Amino acid sequence: MKAKYVGNEIEEGRILKDGMNMMDKTLLVKGARISYSLWEVDGDEGSIQQIPLACKDSVAILIMFDLTSRLTLNSVIKWYQEARKWNQTAIPIIIGTKFDDFIQLPIDLQWAIASQARAYAKALNATLFFSSATYNINVNKIFKFITAKLFDLPWKPERNLTIGEPIIDF
Repeated sequence: MKAKYVGNEIEEGRILKDGMNMMDKTLLVKGARISYSLWEVDGDEGSIQQIPLACKDSVAILIMFDLTSRLTLNSVIKWYQEARKWNQTAIPIIIGTKFDDFIQLPIDLQWAIASQARAYAKALNATLFFSSATYNINVNKIFKFITAKLFDLPWKPERNLTIGEPIIDF
């Protein structure tokens, strides 16, 4: 997870253990300060032992994949299943990153990746966001969505299924 996902509050994340970083994000909602601690586990096989620590008491689990890499998309199910072993109640969110690069791909490839990502999200009962940290596309909406779900607030993102635009599906 890039520090851009948490805003300008920090320069970089703190490394807790091999394959895991921690970052903080603070939102101001109707005068209330809400702070999130984000625990990032690398996607490689060597980091899998960090998943229990990162997931145990989480209120949301963000499974992130690179929209330009089918390999990372194909790993979403495995990452989700591993996270759910340690936490069955957290809000599941699947995030396709690097949307700014994704829209440079041929439209048929965009369609295939979007279709697969939507199918995975539906199968896992997760909300799907396509995002770009570089251009702040849907980044704030992800945290607004989590906050609204946690505190039962009347906010829901607008669903967008249009290929070539940043998809939001739930």
